Amino acid sequence: MKKTILPSLILFSIVILFLGLNSKSASFKTTERQRGVSWVADRQSVVEEDFEPLIKNNVSWIVQTPFGWQNQLNSPAIRMATGGRVMWAERDAGLETTTRLAKQFGIKILLKPHIWLRRSSAGKWRSDIEMDSEADWQSWFSDYRTFILHYAKLSQKNDIEALCIGTELHQTAVKREKEWREIIAEIRQVYDGKLTYAANWYKAFEEIKFWDELDFIGIQAYFPLTKKQNPTLEELKKGWQPHVESIERVSRKYGKPVLFTEIGYRSDANAAIKPWEWPARRSREIASTEDLKTQGICYEAFFQTFWGKNWYAGAYFWTWFPKRRSATANQDKRFTPQGKPAEKVMAKWYGLSD
Repeated sequence: MKKTILPSLILFSIVILFLGLNSKSASFKTTERQRGVSWVADRQSVVEEDFEPLIKNNVSWIVQTPFGWQNQLNSPAIRMATGGRVMWAERDAGLETTTRLAKQFGIKILLKPHIWLRRSSAGKWRSDIEMDSEADWQSWFSDYRTFILHYAKLSQKNDIEALCIGTELHQTAVKREKEWREIIAEIRQVYDGKLTYAANWYKAFEEIKFWDELDFIGIQAYFPLTKKQNPTLEELKKGWQPHVESIERVSRKYGKPVLFTEIGYRSDANAAIKPWEWPARRSREIASTEDLKTQGICYEAFFQTFWGKNWYAGAYFWTWFPKRRSATANQDKRFTPQGKPAEKVMAKWYGLSD
């Protein structure tokens, strides 16, 4: 009897070890989830009162977004804007003040620098940035290093908890993997917080190969979920399933948790058909009761789909206006959940334990 037990135990141990080594999904454990919103830069200085609605809604993280300015898709020069005429909250001083006040309320920061294109061709955007020559590529990456290392150092100085090294730069990220790995290594030398990259939902997050160097797989999660107006909760949850499978596959491949660096829905009947579409500039369309209900259901479907996943690290909902009070926010069709049923859905889920 004893002679058969020992070999069986050894064999069992070998099997368990083999499974552990070959299951990258078991190589990480998601820590405290990031219960976030995308904080919109304001022209005015923020004050303590601006953070109180976040606490009320159980928000524990905010995204801050400074910009670098590029003329065209193939322009190698990136101009930094750390002060001067840009929005107060996008300046270095504004980022630092917002961070200091947020910390007073126990709120953490994901700093998420973007490139803003001044001019782009029809149907093109920053995901299509691509240079015409090797010399221009080297020049672009030189400027980008200067840009992102500036914010890495600012993050270190201000104890910012997480930094997004790039946002929706699909062509550069897929075609120039070597340069991105070099940038990540340089950032690690000056910043010791968590790192992610914000990949577009369409193909980009599946094609990027440097996830192994980062702490989170970041996704701008504007996935289409339905072809119907005002869908039901069950229809939306069903619409998420093929996307969940592809997201989980990438998470398992790299052994990294997934962070939805941006997600949002308009207060509109079409919100889940093409979530990435913005309302017309300066639109003053009034949201109906049904429109508001649809936005709330989109939030509910997201949380019901992802909250129980061990690889789900958190989300940042687009968008939150620090100077906007809930009582005045519930009539428009824009993305903000403030003063709408979606705000209550978010607060409910953010109030749950991990």
